[in-house]
Amino acid sequence: MIARLQEKYKDTVIGELKERFSIENPMRVPTLQKIVVNMGCKGAVENKNRVDAAARDLAIITAQKPTVRLARKSISGFKLREGMPIGVAVTLRNERMWSFADRLISIVLPRIRDFGGVKTKLDGTGNYTLGLADQLVFPEIEFDRIEFSQGMDITFVTSADSDEEAYALLKGLGMPFKEKKKS
Repeated sequence: MIARLQEKYKDTVIGELKERFSIENPMRVPTLQKIVVNMGCKGAVENKNRVDAAARDLAIITAQKPTVRLARKSISGFKLREGMPIGVAVTLRNERMWSFADRLISIVLPRIRDFGGVKTKLDGTGNYTLGLADQLVFPEIEFDRIEFSQGMDITFVTSADSDEEAYALLKGLGMPFKEKKKS
């Protein structure tokens, strides 16, 4: 089953990108390669349950089992030792990636209170990272079962050669960017 957003990409976005950037080779048209969702667990050093709770919530949100991220080095000021679990992450590809992106763009982002759009700054290599302050904006998460409020970073990795191409791709997919101020 093809996700709704993937159909939109194939039907309209590819043609728009080819025309706008004069792309003749269909293999060079920018596309989403993967989406990485990362939850760093604040307070995981004192309370080991935070990592488990974050992993459970992330699995519900993404429909994929997350990997536990471990500390790479010890930092005595934070009482952190190398190898301690400090977060969870999921890498989404193919069907799950398109389905997650569709839910994020059409359901989750509009649910955020006082939402005026997402920032327009990309990372310089055609990738885009978006931060969410709370996992409760996802409709799959039940308010009563939340143990810890947890933020997350969502990174869209594209095959675009430039930020301009990546921005056009994400805008074409429906990403609600803030309007750029005209000077």
